[in-house]
Amino acid sequence: MSRQKKVLVLGATGAMGQYLVPSLARMGYLVDAMSLDQVTTELPGVRYIQANAKDPAVIDRFLAERYDGVVDFMIYNTAELPFALPKFLNGCTDHYIYLSSYRIYDNKEVPVKETSPRLLDTADDIILRNSDEYSIFKARGENIVRTFPSDRWTIIRPAITYSFMRYQLVTLEAPCTVGRAFAGKTAVLPEEARNVQGTMSWAGDVAEMISRLLFNDKARGEAFTVATAEHHTWGEIADYYKEICNLKSVWVPMEDYNRIFNVVYPWQLVVDRLFTRIMDNSKVLAATGMKQENLKPLFDGLKYEIGRCPRDTVWTANQDINRAMDDYIAAKGL
Repeated sequence: MSRQKKVLVLGATGAMGQYLVPSLARMGYLVDAMSLDQVTTELPGVRYIQANAKDPAVIDRFLAERYDGVVDFMIYNTAELPFALPKFLNGCTDHYIYLSSYRIYDNKEVPVKETSPRLLDTADDIILRNSDEYSIFKARGENIVRTFPSDRWTIIRPAITYSFMRYQLVTLEAPCTVGRAFAGKTAVLPEEARNVQGTMSWAGDVAEMISRLLFNDKARGEAFTVATAEHHTWGEIADYYKEICNLKSVWVPMEDYNRIFNVVYPWQLVVDRLFTRIMDNSKVLAATGMKQENLKPLFDGLKYEIGRCPRDTVWTANQDINRAMDDYIAAKGL
């Protein structure tokens, strides 16, 4: 009888992790799921560990147990990358899955596929290319991963991935989308994004993709966009929120929107949400045997996940943005 494979999942309670851990358990793996949250579970073969996965002493202790696979959902900035990634790639595990992002892609090819240009390599904005913006340090992490033997790693690039308590709309997060809907408030959105195509994937489908890439010889030494091929304009997605949870939206100039967010460099908006994000997911479907027609449609997925959100949720994050939106709407009489 073959030995059960052991998998370590870091950031296990995030949008993707909350679906990935049960998926791996169903596949018969022994799973250690690490996060800052305290979680109890009755899933067979699953052990939740409350710990800081970015603490080098913690990671060193657990990697000494020799896991067959590691799925790493942690976010490492440029300064952290050279110290964090080699720990997983120096032979301590058979297969390491590195979380990158579809945000690494430049806006120079549609549909976007794995070989499409990356912002780190081709962005016209030299400040962006030399910054520590999310899309840039994720690509730098890919570069480090690729210096190690190709049989040890796989790079995954999710698009916007929604899940329980993760409800995005342009750059707004759950407290400013469903949170405002439940409070009967209006959300402020940038007019420049209204007709831009965006891609949002259901976390359950993305987790299934990741599960099937783990220990998959077709996945070793490769990068995959783990996302749906379905796409909609942000205006259409806002209409979905209106139908599902009665979130009212007002579209305003991007200058006003950025002022609400109090950002100097609105890169998440300018070099992602305002890009045409139509994704070619044929590579991951071919490697995993999944089919696009079996992925959850966006409207159905949002309706399911928003329906799971308690109406009495206390939204503690993004309070400054919510206050700024309230003030803007009142000042403009919207």
